[in-house]
Amino acid sequence: RRWPTFATSPIFTPSPATIALVRRPRAGALFVSLDRTNADRPGPPSRKDGDGDCDNLSAGPAKMRRRVVSTELFDDQVSGKSQVTMNEVDRKVISDPNAAPDYELDCVEGHDEEDNDAASLGRTAKKDYTAINPTLEVLLMDPSAMELVSSHVSLPNDYKRDMTSPYASAGSKVHTSAGGGAQNEHFVPMFRSSANYLAKHRNTVMVLHLPGGLLKQENFHSLIDDIALMWLLGVDLIICVGCRNLIAARLAAKGNVRDTVNGIRITDKDTLRIVKEEAGFVRFEVERQLARALRNGSHLSESGEGGNVVSGNFFSAKPIGVRDGIDYEYTGILRRVEIEKIRRAHAANDVVVLTTLGVSPSGELFSVNSECLAAGVAGAMKASKLIFLSEEGTMLRHKETSKPVHTLRLEDARRLLSYNGFDVMGNFAIKYDATKKLQRGVLATFRKICWSLSSLRQGVKRAHIIPPSDGSLLSELYTRDGSGLLISRDLYDGIRRAVVEDIPGICAVIRPLIDANVLVDRPANIMEEEIDTYYVFIRDDLVVGCGQVKIFGEKYAEIGCLVIAKEYRQGGRGDALFGYLERLCCRAGVTTIFVLSTQTMQWFLERGFYEVGVEALPEVRQASYNHERKSKIYIKKIENERDLDAEELMWDR
Repeated sequence: RRWPTFATSPIFTPSPATIALVRRPRAGALFVSLDRTNADRPGPPSRKDGDGDCDNLSAGPAKMRRRVVSTELFDDQVSGKSQVTMNEVDRKVISDPNAAPDYELDCVEGHDEEDNDAASLGRTAKKDYTAINPTLEVLLMDPSAMELVSSHVSLPNDYKRDMTSPYASAGSKVHTSAGGGAQNEHFVPMFRSSANYLAKHRNTVMVLHLPGGLLKQENFHSLIDDIALMWLLGVDLIICVGCRNLIAARLAAKGNVRDTVNGIRITDKDTLRIVKEEAGFVRFEVERQLARALRNGSHLSESGEGGNVVSGNFFSAKPIGVRDGIDYEYTGILRRVEIEKIRRAHAANDVVVLTTLGVSPSGELFSVNSECLAAGVAGAMKASKLIFLSEEGTMLRHKETSKPVHTLRLEDARRLLSYNGFDVMGNFAIKYDATKKLQRGVLATFRKICWSLSSLRQGVKRAHIIPPSDGSLLSELYTRDGSGLLISRDLYDGIRRAVVEDIPGICAVIRPLIDANVLVDRPANIMEEEIDTYYVFIRDDLVVGCGQVKIFGEKYAEIGCLVIAKEYRQGGRGDALFGYLERLCCRAGVTTIFVLSTQTMQWFLERGFYEVGVEALPEVRQASYNHERKSKIYIKKIENERDLDAEELMWDR
């Protein structure tokens, strides 16, 4: 129906006696119907009110619904009084418009001409929805409906399953008997055990290498969230993004398979164009995902103080040139790292992203191996960790026992590479026997071990190779068990089993403590008989420290005579020697280590020991215990070398 313009229709306030609100049998349904005598009279058009609804009280039957807003009524131009027809019960006449409750009479949209029939007077359209129960409140809760009870009171089963309240008692069996409580039971110990890692990693520099193939994996979104969480926990991040496999796929699609020498692709102008495109793609994809994660993960983003993702000329490159008669063209190597620029970015709470494209001072562009770049940047920044994320999961294990190897020392890793024919050529390539057919994931892991060794020699403390499984990054960094392969520097370099020729040096080291009555005197002839139980710390062919290990039965070991010369007690040498002896005990199958001390008890307490009585010693050692000296006894339990790895992280090197 077409109506005259609203401007030509005056506003009319009907008499209060002619309007009624009627409640239908179902709660909350209200309507108004007008007499058919006004059906053919022109009236004002439908009016949109402030909330976007249509308010129309024109001539003809109109179905009304309740609106909890202020009352505004419009009517058409009528010469006579409007007749209101009611056919329901519970009639309520509004005698004063100003005193009316907050109802707005609003038409039901979509009525047609059939509604003009007499049978349709007072009829409302059927609704396919219901309103929220009016007794439900968000901010106003009935205090009479609540009570404070002990957490040990039996709770409903559905509450146990869904219970995630921070007020839950960690010791309540009610809470640990079902899903939510079980999660609480595992989360609390895990979070507590991560406290040392959280503190140790805060304000440290870590370099992450992301291969471009990870962008296509399903859990890449979660990986970026984990990286953002590391940033939120205070880690200064440098991310090197590779694209080797993406470039190889592009070249293979074009039928252009470029020559590679020792894993290094020869880059001509056409290949460089593809490198630019793929490097740009991975850079912006990582920046996009990281920007989202950083904004979502930090409350600082609201004040404009959150972190940003920055990239640019944070390093320069130079060409490899011609090596052994091979021109590598636009393939380059790392030339210089802009350390101060990166530090300023970290000071501004930003994450630095690097791609494989490096610019020379002359303005030329070179493609740099991303793993080589990550190792070089980590070494230049003296990063605490270099982390390689793998596209394919691999595991280092013992051939005989099939047990996984979680930790490698630098020297162990070097011998492993040498045995399998791998070596680092200078600072730009990996040399290996290409005739050996290795799986792609295995070859990639050997390459990462090679570059890990390169970074450790440059001063990086630890390198990690992590599988692509969901959560593996956080598990490796913030839990004791980890998830990947850890490669660390040779903290035990210079420690070996003592020989008879070392006895004079050992005596010189322990003599000051014997004179101070800290150690029991050990005659040289007795030391010669027990020389196979002694270990020495050597520097410049001098004995600067010593320790003794005695095995009792299958599960007990005693560490004694642990001494570092006074002038060599800096740099964690005592921790290194003690850790070396602990690892020997662990590999010998020992599960309980004990020490006897009269004056250095605190040093052992700080390293996980606790005091026990004489009865806790093996029987044979109880028989030889000196009751006159009354040394205090301290014991420590060890399960595996992963416990010792976690302790080494806490050393102040």
